[in-house]
Amino acid sequence: MMTNKLIARLMVAATLTAAAATGTAFAAGQQDAALAGAAKAGTATNDEAITSKIKASLADQKQIGVTTAEGVVTLSGSVASTDEGTKAIQVASAVPGVKEVKSELTVASK
Repeated sequence: MMTNKLIARLMVAATLTAAAATGTAFAAGQQDAALAGAAKAGTATNDEAITSKIKASLADQKQIGVTTAEGVVTLSGSVASTDEGTKAIQVASAVPGVKEVKSELTVASK
């Protein structure tokens, strides 16, 4: 009789341990998914901040368009000279969080 109770308790303990492990794995998977979603949202917010900083730094050059996706900045539009384009690229490159600057700038003909 005592052996049956001990076996029953051990089986209950094993079942509870297995259920807890499964629940932990499930919770970890949910947490990973939530963190991935938060990282994506954080990237979008960071991209917006990068774009804003570059636009503020290039406020005197309204003809230059700025877009940012995952830290990659694209400058577009027309500039008066290659020096102006080079300066815009340097300004964009200096902003924290910028991974790369792509230039689609063209030099306006005179």
